[in-house]
Amino acid sequence: MKAELIAVGTEILTGQIVNTNAQFLSEKMAELGIDVYFQTSVGDNEERLLSVLAIASQRSDLVILCGGLGPTEDDLTKQTLAKYLKKNLVFDEQANQKLNAFFAVREQSSRTPNNERQVQLIEGSVPLQNRVGLAVGGLITINGVTYVVLPGPPSELKPMVNNELLPLLSKYHTKLYSRVLRFFGIGESQLVTVLSDIIENQTDPTIAPYAKIGEVTLRLSTKAENQILANKKLDRLETQLLSRKTPKHQPLSDFLYGYGEDNSLPREAFELLKKNNKTITAAESLTAGLFQAALADFSGASQVFNGGFVTYSMEEKAKMLKIPLARIKEHGIVSAYTAEQMAVQARLLTNADIGVSLTGVAGPDTLEGHPAGTVFIGLAIQNKVESIKVLIGSRSRSDVRHIAVLHAFSLVRKTLLKSENLL
Repeated sequence: MKAELIAVGTEILTGQIVNTNAQFLSEKMAELGIDVYFQTSVGDNEERLLSVLAIASQRSDLVILCGGLGPTEDDLTKQTLAKYLKKNLVFDEQANQKLNAFFAVREQSSRTPNNERQVQLIEGSVPLQNRVGLAVGGLITINGVTYVVLPGPPSELKPMVNNELLPLLSKYHTKLYSRVLRFFGIGESQLVTVLSDIIENQTDPTIAPYAKIGEVTLRLSTKAENQILANKKLDRLETQLLSRKTPKHQPLSDFLYGYGEDNSLPREAFELLKKNNKTITAAESLTAGLFQAALADFSGASQVFNGGFVTYSMEEKAKMLKIPLARIKEHGIVSAYTAEQMAVQARLLTNADIGVSLTGVAGPDTLEGHPAGTVFIGLAIQNKVESIKVLIGSRSRSDVRHIAVLHAFSLVRKTLLKSENLL
């Protein structure tokens, strides 16, 4: 089914308001497997709205109009659609009763004839009741085209769509089901290259890559009658994707860390810490507490994190973490030695199961001969310490610090997955 959204309101065209309804409706239609092909905005003008309706009815199966259902003369959506369809306007009894009740409790205002516009329906429409406001919406199918009228205010439109419109539309259309795969440690260009032939020949399910700072997601989407049938198709595609290998012969499954639109590496690591009843601490230099702040974002953070350190200067690293200053000077702030000692000492000083450290060069200047984006990350557990060197490259200070934190959480996650018996 091809859908078209028509936003009615001069205030949209003049920039007084932003048409957020279009984004909301597009998302909801996608969930039902309905493809939105066109979005149009038109002012409060009968002639122009009639011309838009004439075009929409020829190229779309579903035409959704939002806005222009109020009581004033420039609220002309229902009136214009009725004229286009050669239909009369009639009163909806339920909406009319609500309007009467609204004015019955207001001593200083009374119902006027123009208020009746809000409770009118195009003859033959299925009413869409307004749980928040007064203007009733409606759905009508004429000559194979379904027309929907909705109020403009999002506070009224969203409940009407969720509670009234979607149940009606879902009876007749397959839904769109999606699964988001999250990858870390591989760039978007390399991921897309590895999957290029699958992406180029995709039909159903579809694949949509999306790059974020430091990570990449793949949204797999399919149309199906129910979740069980959708999962079968998505499972087959996911297996096919994850079996692909990079030029270095690493399967893509090595880079997959989780699922879901709202997921993240910090969340995955946090959940593993809780699951395994382990505590963590951190000593941060270039990231200045970002790692610890990410932990604190989650409810129940105190179960796994009691505190940590932010030690920017060489002297504070020595003083707060009790690392010999001479040894730091010998190896440098940006070094595997310093990263490992920061992790070891942070763990010992807080009696945590895991100690993490981050030290390096956020940029834009070099430090100790190391270019911006050079980061050492240390991780210490009982009787074991390791460090990794990460070359993030030339990016903004903010991006370098953010990506460094992701690498630290990735290291924590991998440690928890493979070394539970060592902790």
